[in-house]
Amino acid sequence: MSDPIRPPQQQEPPGTTKQMDPQPRDTMADYAGRELLTGQCALITGGDSGIGRAVAIAFAKEGADIAIAYLDEHEDAGRTAELVRAEGRECVLLPGDLAEAAQCREIVAETVRRLGGLNILVNNVATQWPVDKPEELTEKQWLHTFDVNIHSYFRVTDAALAHLGDGDVIINTGSVNGLRGNKSLIDYSATKGAVHAWTYAMAQALADRRIRVNCVAPGPVWTPLIPSTFPPEKVEKFGLQVPFGEAAHPDDLAPSYVFLASNRLSGYYSGEVLAALGGETTPG
Repeated sequence: MSDPIRPPQQQEPPGTTKQMDPQPRDTMADYAGRELLTGQCALITGGDSGIGRAVAIAFAKEGADIAIAYLDEHEDAGRTAELVRAEGRECVLLPGDLAEAAQCREIVAETVRRLGGLNILVNNVATQWPVDKPEELTEKQWLHTFDVNIHSYFRVTDAALAHLGDGDVIINTGSVNGLRGNKSLIDYSATKGAVHAWTYAMAQALADRRIRVNCVAPGPVWTPLIPSTFPPEKVEKFGLQVPFGEAAHPDDLAPSYVFLASNRLSGYYSGEVLAALGGETTPG
């Protein structure tokens, strides 16, 4: 079913779910788990809202305990934890800035300490800020975008590798913008392209340890990132350009993460970039 008309809107970054109109579908309310992840422990960065929230709930419905790393969106994180715990699973909340190397190490240590292990790592945190022309992109913004969008993936994974072994999984969140670029999201596109290439390389590097590394690269998805970084007139038209004529919701994406997390479903998959693009078949 298509969304109701999305009114122009804007909020301060990093944005909150409750201010979005319409509300995103992000609670996996109609999803039935099949015990695909029973006994697993998952760490999800950027897990407070959006794709991260839907993935956390879907994993919980599949039997996993969850740790959520996020910046400072405590209300959203609390709601996600409530929904995870309603499924009878543990949920650990880990606020802090993942642009900082020390925080990347800390969330892994806390996940292992409080959940008792780590089997699934979802590198999902991201930031973006559009520019009208390249000259507006400052070095400060460029470096911050890289620190959040790709350096955190490297740093968290580096800390996690000591705890991951045969059958464990790393899933990265890429983007259609990493496949084809975006003239207003130059730094964001560059980081997402790096995420895709890093996924390929890490899948090769970890194959002999049987640690699978894959990526989900969505097209437009209705999350708090959108109204908190785009101007109102762009928010109103967000997602209308794809063949399906609308943006995805987080609930549409989470099953892809379940697929890649489950050895029963995707045990022979590694080094894949799974692009969910709303009917677009040739990015670029």
